[in-house]
Amino acid sequence: MLQRGFWLYVWRVQTPKGERLYVGRTGDSSSPHATAPYTRMGQHLGFSKAQNSLRRLLTEAGVEPETCGQFDLISYGPIFPEIGMTKEQLRHEQMLLHTPVRDQMAGLEKKLRDALVAAGYKVLNVVHSKKQYDAAHWNAVQNAFAKHFPELIK
Repeated sequence: MLQRGFWLYVWRVQTPKGERLYVGRTGDSSSPHATAPYTRMGQHLGFSKAQNSLRRLLTEAGVEPETCGQFDLISYGPIFPEIGMTKEQLRHEQMLLHTPVRDQMAGLEKKLRDALVAAGYKVLNVVHSKKQYDAAHWNAVQNAFAKHFPELIK
């Protein structure tokens, strides 16, 4: 959870309205960086509008985050290492390396979210992506998260 790179994660939240999930990924769209899930953890429940999507979605669902009984962050990765920036490369060059990996992660994030919904789990967020993913990576992701969400493999 502390290593930088491209991760998928699922928040499992026990709310007064029952269990709710949130599916996310690391790997910025605006920079060649991919942070650790631990870093995203606090941001999701913070008050910065650009980063607190879990807090916002809970509130939109009529749930005050402070009334939730438990928050669990389940993460898998790093699936790919962080591209990062080197002194020798320009930011634009680094983004050319980062973007295809970030896009594949977006495809995996959508697949995971949609698979959880199809399996009957209540997921707060919608992932809009038409990006492709590798089937072998999906199998690994599915198996990793099925340990926590067994309906994924039924």
